Amino acid sequence: MNKPDQLIVDIADYVLDFEDYSETSLETARYILMDTLGCGFLALRYPACTKLLGPIVPGTVVPNGARVPGTSFVLDPVQAAFNIGATIRWLDYNDTWLAAEWGHPSDNLGGILATGDYVSRKRIAEGKEPFTVEDILKATIKAHEIQGILALNNSMNRVGIDHVFFVKIATTAVVTGMLGGTKQEIINALTNAWVDNGPLRTYRHFPNAGSRKSWAAGDATSRGVRLAFMALKGEMGYPTVLSTPRWGFQDVVYGGKEFTLERPFGCYVMENILIKISFPAEFHAQTAAECAVALYPDIKDKWDDIERIEITTHESAIRIIDKKGPLHNPADRDHSLQYITAIGLIYGDVVADHYEEETAKNPMIDKLRDKMHVVEDKSYTEDYMNPDKRSIANAVQVFFTDGSNTEKIAVEYPIGHKFRREEAIPKLKEKFQANLATVFADKQATEIYELCNQEDKLNNMSIAEFMGKMTV
Repeated sequence: MNKPDQLIVDIADYVLDFEDYSETSLETARYILMDTLGCGFLALRYPACTKLLGPIVPGTVVPNGARVPGTSFVLDPVQAAFNIGATIRWLDYNDTWLAAEWGHPSDNLGGILATGDYVSRKRIAEGKEPFTVEDILKATIKAHEIQGILALNNSMNRVGIDHVFFVKIATTAVVTGMLGGTKQEIINALTNAWVDNGPLRTYRHFPNAGSRKSWAAGDATSRGVRLAFMALKGEMGYPTVLSTPRWGFQDVVYGGKEFTLERPFGCYVMENILIKISFPAEFHAQTAAECAVALYPDIKDKWDDIERIEITTHESAIRIIDKKGPLHNPADRDHSLQYITAIGLIYGDVVADHYEEETAKNPMIDKLRDKMHVVEDKSYTEDYMNPDKRSIANAVQVFFTDGSNTEKIAVEYPIGHKFRREEAIPKLKEKFQANLATVFADKQATEIYELCNQEDKLNNMSIAEFMGKMTV
């Protein structure tokens, strides 16, 4: 057999051997677990999401199946991963990683939670030890790291492939390890994930932007679980899937360039992850939303007097969310820099309901969008890529017909950035409490919230017991 591509070997070794978790990464992973679950709970308010949930065949019963938090569903782990992953990503409100490729590493919790719950319930039935929540946090750190380190200098979006491809890679690797896979089985599963390639990004862009972007990560993480189970049954792999001339991934998809790792795997991504605290909006627009909300008191009731609005941003935001013309659905609107900024200026806040049809009918939104000019500040772009900064800067200034103007409000780092972590955590907890209240009765919501804030008790609890506390 050919020697496997080194990148795939490196991932397998990391999954099996890494144990040097920092205290910061474990603490952050607990907050990420809370926030990610909360994002899923909030999504359950939206019928466009809930219509996709449940078993593929209604009435299917799975003994010791995986639970879907916030619901009564008990599913096989592949379908549960899709359900959990779809709710997590639906409102574009979970964590974010920005680099050459961007993405949302907590998407992998769809597969990790589903597999952890299923395996643990099965082990308990057999009199064996289940996974603890701490085991899940460690698996989450590894999934974040694999997806995030791959993203540092390997851009899928530049070849038209969606970032959820890296979700599938990370879930496949970590879940195969959770299932007790050997190094060879992890390699086999990973190579099949690379063979799959990834979905086109067309559903994120004009003229095809649509709701698939809200369930694509659920699809990716569930595929990772499927490939992991297949590997444990002895399914073969394709060791040089990356490097084979003409037929390998690098030649077929990546223009002949080699996939590389900027740094070794560790805890870097979890320690530096971006958390969406204030606004359910594409992360490149988070600071623009913050600027717009800050300007709201100065322009309230003066919208008709606005001559132009200048948004100063970075290159990635221009490439991904600079949208003019009609916006056809919530998935289109929450990926529009101009729409998000207009909402902040008009309402003084940005919430998920602002992307729905009722709000979108407000004629003032498009009136303001038509007056917006988006320009790049090269220094913003440079700091966005600087590994010591990872800023996501935006600035907004409003000019009026009488010749006056507002202050130019600039925000370099969003509230969920590492540099604003101390400010963010209390607000993350408030966000989690509010999201719990959308699904659970007061007593159950309080119990879940208090448990998540008791680190030792939570870490030592079986994931099966924890998941059981979130059923309705």
